[in-house]
Amino acid sequence: MPVSLFSVRPLPLLVAVSLLTVMPAAHALSARDKAKVDAIEARMAAAEKRYTDALVLVTNADPKGTPEADAALEDMEDVLSACIEQKGCQVSGLLTTYKRLLKKQSDSNEEDVGGEVGPLEADPDHIAPLIANVPEAARAAALLNDHRHAFDDMVEYNPAIQAGIRRWLTDMRPSLLTSYENYMNLRAVMWPEWEKSSLPEALLFGIMAKESNGRVHASSRVGAAGLMQFMPATGRRFGLGPDGTGFDTRFDPRSAAEASAAYMNERMRGLNKNIEYALAAYNGGEGRAARIYREAGGQSFWTASAYNQFPGETKDYVPMVIAAAWIFLHPQQYGVELPKVNAQPATIRLAKSTTIYELTICLGSTGTRDGYMRALRNLNPRYEADGWIPSGTTINATTRIAGLYNRYCVSGPRADLARTLITADINAAIKRPTAATFTGSVAVGDVEAMQAAQGAPPVAAPAPARPAPVRRTPRSYTVVRGDTLGSIANRFQCGVPALARANGLRAPAYALKPGQSLKLEGCGR
Repeated sequence: MPVSLFSVRPLPLLVAVSLLTVMPAAHALSARDKAKVDAIEARMAAAEKRYTDALVLVTNADPKGTPEADAALEDMEDVLSACIEQKGCQVSGLLTTYKRLLKKQSDSNEEDVGGEVGPLEADPDHIAPLIANVPEAARAAALLNDHRHAFDDMVEYNPAIQAGIRRWLTDMRPSLLTSYENYMNLRAVMWPEWEKSSLPEALLFGIMAKESNGRVHASSRVGAAGLMQFMPATGRRFGLGPDGTGFDTRFDPRSAAEASAAYMNERMRGLNKNIEYALAAYNGGEGRAARIYREAGGQSFWTASAYNQFPGETKDYVPMVIAAAWIFLHPQQYGVELPKVNAQPATIRLAKSTTIYELTICLGSTGTRDGYMRALRNLNPRYEADGWIPSGTTINATTRIAGLYNRYCVSGPRADLARTLITADINAAIKRPTAATFTGSVAVGDVEAMQAAQGAPPVAAPAPARPAPVRRTPRSYTVVRGDTLGSIANRFQCGVPALARANGLRAPAYALKPGQSLKLEGCGR
């Protein structure tokens, strides 16, 4: 679908209304107040330019456009708040800036708006009464309303959803924020698959948050796998499963997003576009959901005769997904400050062989709460965290990660430290005394001194140590208990995919048995 300003978040209705309800100060201004007013007006001019520049990016389908437009709107909100509180600040003057923006957007999106502006709906993020005689406020909210909020009209907001929101905002808040950060790093590859299927982005986030917390390699004890937790049979029906290399595409973010969009649309078509029943099918089985829907005569999922036929897990699942989606759309309403994630897609051509663990260390944690390991794993699901990735390989990243890689991971003290930590051998820390060095608990030198004092012949000096033999990579390795393919590849500096192919092992489990002999083809030492 064409990109327009309707993909950026709305201006708060409360602010728009406030523009016409705050009267300008009538008293003479001090020099100090005048300076503050001038600064506020300069800030508004800068925010307007930033917003206008962002519209150009949005029009050109540049992914930077929407985040930049959102940031500009936040600047404007701050300016308006400051003006309302500042003595002598003429709010009506700032309204002129809004009129210019509104006219520009109205002209450029005339076809999207469709002529007359429809009834105004209050933005739930900013609950405020609508004043009937403020047409500019109505026009502002209508023109800048975000189409994603149509999700609000597709679900039933009730105490079960509120209980879900309460859980996400209390003991599950860390999981919610982690899910959001993980999603934003994957948004560029996942959201387009749902957008072209005309499905709400909030629903994609809600399902992913509940199913996996945004962890690409999540697996359940019953066999569901990946971000969207597809069972093997359902995955195969939508094109997911082992590919030619043995990699299970249920773990691939783009493939999982495409398949989940196809599945949800299939369920929605059969359930009269009812999100609650479609989610019940996603969790509890499409056959059961379809049968209950038919028997209930298409009544609400929350109707007792329908609701009570679903298992407890599904009764929990449906409101929790909707609750996560609701918070995704209305964070400010609940005082939630979602992580700001710089996730512009980029690639890195590795200057030297490395592992995701090593990259995690040398990249540090600048600009993120928990570092970059999860982002790297999610963006590169084919690689084990401790498996060696050959030099020259191109991996997926973000512009921030790419910049940090070039600065800290190619060479320099942090790169050297990361390599030292990754290749550290625990066994090398164990000190084992030998007969050539010690006699019991007395050093050889002490024994010689005592024997010389007693007229005894001295102890013969130990023979000079032979040079340590050069370690060469063996041709095979016998698996012992506790080994994983990643740990073996790390020990012998192999690439996990190459080692797996050489031994006929299939991703993602790479199942090994004690006593199994592995060919060490392509290993570095």
